[in-house]
Amino acid sequence: MPPKLTDRTALALHRARAARGPELFLHRLAVDELSERLSEVNRSFTAPAIVGPWGAEWRDWLVADGVIAGAEVVADADPLQLTPGAHDLVIHALSLHWADDPVGQLVQMRRALAPDGLGIAVLFAGRSLQELRASLAEAETALRGGLSPRVVPMADLRDLGGLLQRAGFALPVADSLVQTLTYADLFALVRDLRGMGEGNALAARERAMPPRGLFAAAAAQYAASFPAEDGRIKATAEIVFLTGWAPSDSQQQPLRPGSAKMRLADALGAEERRAGDPVAPPRRKP
Repeated sequence: MPPKLTDRTALALHRARAARGPELFLHRLAVDELSERLSEVNRSFTAPAIVGPWGAEWRDWLVADGVIAGAEVVADADPLQLTPGAHDLVIHALSLHWADDPVGQLVQMRRALAPDGLGIAVLFAGRSLQELRASLAEAETALRGGLSPRVVPMADLRDLGGLLQRAGFALPVADSLVQTLTYADLFALVRDLRGMGEGNALAARERAMPPRGLFAAAAAQYAASFPAEDGRIKATAEIVFLTGWAPSDSQQQPLRPGSAKMRLADALGAEERRAGDPVAPPRRKP
């Protein structure tokens, strides 16, 4: 069993208290990017599904953008309530970073796809909240000589790309969209995180009240280390898109090893000659 990362009860409470309004602007940004990607796929999706607590909002935005006509919406609780082979598109909508077993959720997405169906997982990762993490760590270390978990761990883009292959997707691609945001101070940033339901729901979080003055010290550290214009602070959000296809015989397949009809060196030499590179004349024997 994977280690328990998330307190699902606390996460559900955070999401229930979240404001379904302007605080979801990063979700809207992710959907805009996703709509553009889907519009470039030469296919009409007739049986899509969306996984996540804001799946209804994502569905309505994608319908308004004209890239899908509707979608089944399911929670991101494990196991995912998806029918195997029933969908031609499955979207994991900006919640996979809270999964105890992200590979398992990707496997379930792939199994829910019909052959040659498209799976896209969107999640916060990489450099997201790196400034907040560093400022809290600096302040807490100075106050009490140690750390407690306060920000969900963020996987690196290169590591996430490998998860698609482990989950059995074909033609995997991992890329990211990085946004630098500005806030009046740390407390304004935290309000936005709570408004998105992204408060601290780590299973290993400290339950006791934080040390007095911790967040004031962290706010001062943040302002000194990551300033923006007009006395504001910077905050990084990196949204990762993991894209893969359910395997199908109709997809392009890599050649079998040893099946090439030309050596790589010969191909490169031919390319150089076509480009007009001078070819040295053969040397004559003396």
